[in-house]
Amino acid sequence: MDNVIPPPVSSLGRTDRTSLRRMKEKGSYDRADLDAILAAGFVCHLGVVVDGTVMVLPTVYGATADTLYFHGSVASRSLVGAPQQTVCVTVTHLDGLVLARSVFEHGINYRCAMIYGTPRQVTEEPEKLHGLQIVTDQCAPGQWNYARRPTRKELAATTLLALPLNEASVKIRTGPPDDGDSPDSQLGLWAGVIPITTTYGTPIPDPLLLPPNLAVPSHISVPDRP
Repeated sequence: MDNVIPPPVSSLGRTDRTSLRRMKEKGSYDRADLDAILAAGFVCHLGVVVDGTVMVLPTVYGATADTLYFHGSVASRSLVGAPQQTVCVTVTHLDGLVLARSVFEHGINYRCAMIYGTPRQVTEEPEKLHGLQIVTDQCAPGQWNYARRPTRKELAATTLLALPLNEASVKIRTGPPDDGDSPDSQLGLWAGVIPITTTYGTPIPDPLLLPPNLAVPSHISVPDRP
């Protein structure tokens, strides 16, 4: 029988963990929103129990259509000991500071995703190389093909975890303050949004042992950055 490629998932299934209970109007179950949030960054926070204590660990990640790959050296000790442990990974982008007429209505514009599941430690060399390429190129597209690849010894010393993108929730807040039609609108106070953006600066070369007149590679030069 010919292999059949399943159609792309267009919506996020709802579970007890992903069903929104507060500010439901900011929630999204559109899979495209999750993909866009994951594609827009490369730093996540991993919530996991380590040695009996809840820890939230910042780490880098890379996403494919169905898997989130991320480093987890500290977390892996606990996950190896409790291989069925459920974790929560979050990715958040801050887009603006929302200043209202009253302090109570202040807020932020943001895009965030929470992903639940049981990660597995990637041990097979082909997938490990693939996962590390995904992580590397999500941070700096093109860098995997530019830099030296990991040796087997380096691969053995690197912990890579894989989490399926089967259970996730998304929240997005955009727009102005919510008190424009309230009695506070008569106070004569300024209200609005201060946009917040993350930008890349000019690459700074390593001062040690670079060949003279070595140009910045085109894939990381500022005009070509995503």
